Amino acid sequence: MTLPPLSLRARIIALTAATAVLATVAVGYTVAAADGDGRSPESVAAPGLTLDNAPGLYHAARKGNVRSAPYSSSGTGTADGARSGNTGLSCDRFYASGRSAVCIASHPGLSQKTKVNVLDRRLNTRKTVVVGGIPNRARVSPSGRMVAWTLFVSGDSYASSSFSTRSGILDTRTGYLVKNVETLQLYLEGRRYHAPDVNYWGITFADDDNRFYATVATKGKTYLVEGDVRTWKARTLRRNVECPSLSPDGTRIAFKKRVREGAQNPWRLHVLDLGTMRETPVAETRSVDDQAAWLDDSTLAYALPGRAKGTSDIWTVPADTSAATPSLLLSDASSPSMVVAGG
Repeated sequence: MTLPPLSLRARIIALTAATAVLATVAVGYTVAAADGDGRSPESVAAPGLTLDNAPGLYHAARKGNVRSAPYSSSGTGTADGARSGNTGLSCDRFYASGRSAVCIASHPGLSQKTKVNVLDRRLNTRKTVVVGGIPNRARVSPSGRMVAWTLFVSGDSYASSSFSTRSGILDTRTGYLVKNVETLQLYLEGRRYHAPDVNYWGITFADDDNRFYATVATKGKTYLVEGDVRTWKARTLRRNVECPSLSPDGTRIAFKKRVREGAQNPWRLHVLDLGTMRETPVAETRSVDDQAAWLDDSTLAYALPGRAKGTSDIWTVPADTSAATPSLLLSDASSPSMVVAGG
């Protein structure tokens, strides 16, 4: 039996439906491909490689591939390119300390989401949290008990006035999770403070697993805050402090300070003495848009843009006023963290 020819309207409807099916298949293929592109933070670590048997400088290399490299604070450190171990992890940001590590990476999908994977010293996943936003900062307390992260939820640069962040904290011992620390009771310059534009980022922990420092921004100003997990309160200590990083001895904070307005080289890396509240610029004069890491009590590591677009290099500089100049530690790398044997 010969079917009558389809009308023009029927052919248009059929074509539209076929196009929709193909688009759905294409989207499904794209998401599936993203799941298999090596970006998953749940990748199995390289056989036998753990934070115990491969201590040293951990960092995210090309395409977020997390590696370790030998580092000695008594010498010149690691030679550029000497990457001793591949963890098998792929992270936008990585940090390890004590008994834990954290790997945060963009979660494939149609919306901006991030997977926060908390790992043990064998680099096996202990817990996974999926949160909305773009990976930005990650930190672990010295013991490894407390894990923190910061995400961009709008905008993608601190130099822009349109950015917004969201920071979270996980207590790995109790499992208590705070997906947004903006619930903190904030005291700004001694007075209880509420405002809809409050943003926190760049958390760093003290060794008691309770006290922490972070940046809070409101009304166009930034402040260093000292927070208390148990009382869930925070108080401002100083203006114009961003991305704090507490020294291993707990006496100083490395931070980036805004030294000029606009997006052109706005920051200078400084160190704040918490006892005297005296701040000192370090020898690095380039604009550092990173949360510096302490390799030891006298050396800072941080990322700066690399030669190729979209890449970065890890540099080091003394955390004092010595005349030493910054040194290139690793090229094509970011997210430095120093891991010692035994935690």
